[in-house]
Amino acid sequence: MAGDDKKPAVLIIGGLGFLGRHLALHLHENKLAAEVRLVDKVLPQLAWLAPEFEEACSKEKFVQADASREQHFPRMFDRANGEQFDYVINCGGETRHSQPDDVYEVRSCALTAALGREVARRAIPAFVECSTAHVYKSGSSPRKESDKLQPWHNLAKWKLKASEELRKIPGANYVALRLPHLYGAYDSGYFAMGICLARVHVDLGKELELLYSKDLKINTLHVKDAAAALFSAAEWRANKGPRNDSDPEVLNVVDHNDTRQEHVAKALSEVFGLKVSFIGSLVSQLAKLSLDDVVDDMNEVSLQTWAELLAKSNVSRPGPISPFLERDVLKDQDMSIDGSLFESLTGWKPTHERFNAEGIREMVESYKRMGWWP
Repeated sequence: MAGDDKKPAVLIIGGLGFLGRHLALHLHENKLAAEVRLVDKVLPQLAWLAPEFEEACSKEKFVQADASREQHFPRMFDRANGEQFDYVINCGGETRHSQPDDVYEVRSCALTAALGREVARRAIPAFVECSTAHVYKSGSSPRKESDKLQPWHNLAKWKLKASEELRKIPGANYVALRLPHLYGAYDSGYFAMGICLARVHVDLGKELELLYSKDLKINTLHVKDAAAALFSAAEWRANKGPRNDSDPEVLNVVDHNDTRQEHVAKALSEVFGLKVSFIGSLVSQLAKLSLDDVVDDMNEVSLQTWAELLAKSNVSRPGPISPFLERDVLKDQDMSIDGSLFESLTGWKPTHERFNAEGIREMVESYKRMGWWP
């Protein structure tokens, strides 16, 4: 490795996304890298960046480029000193649900494969791919990396295909991390939706009913721990030297909570003073027959109420959060994974071991700081 006391030069694809910006902050705060370059299609001023990311995601470190276009690679990968990056970490790709296959094929699968080929061509020591744990067949015990696969939705299907494409590239020193539901400050995904729904139900004066049972597993990982895990994975991959057939290609990363819906309900109840109940499996089975109608009805009520709350609170820039329910994430399947192999190989441990009310409070406070919260 070149540079500052052998510290690595790190290229982050999707550097302004939820995970990418937290990775940039992790590197900045802990002075882990000699050079950091962030690549994103979105300009920093349009990325809803909070003040604490200003230095970590400064314009000096930023390159606007579309990583799915190979003609953009020279300005992404070429460094002023003529040397290569030591680590390439891909937090990019299509993260929205319910997109058509061709969108995921180009923006997730083809993007990852093209990056893998470029990493191999430049002999970069470590390429880390952010994948998803939504690829496993649901089961009662936590899923290990070798367990049966059954992608939950299109996004997961193409993330899995991306990992398979990497396997075909000679000389690509890669590892893919399968991540569960991430949460933390400025999250605009799964947990943001739940928090906004809770706020809506407080306003409606109604209890929040969650589909399925309290025992449904929805494993979690704090975004700061996910960022640290990405860097640990890159270090491990680089130190291993050229990849061989016995090296793990995918690794699970998760906290120590084995989070279930019951934990989420308890946290929401504690923060919002709200009664949270579960519709249960039998009623949910009936709901599943008309899940589209159920989701449409819920979205109609919650989005209308959310809009009224924002107007009443004079929230002029509501940000990327809302109570909109995505049908793809409402599954009666356990998201439960075993992360012990990653921990034993890298020595990484989560600092936020358990999902609880503090996690919800942290997210709500972050939304308030940004002026998104009614």
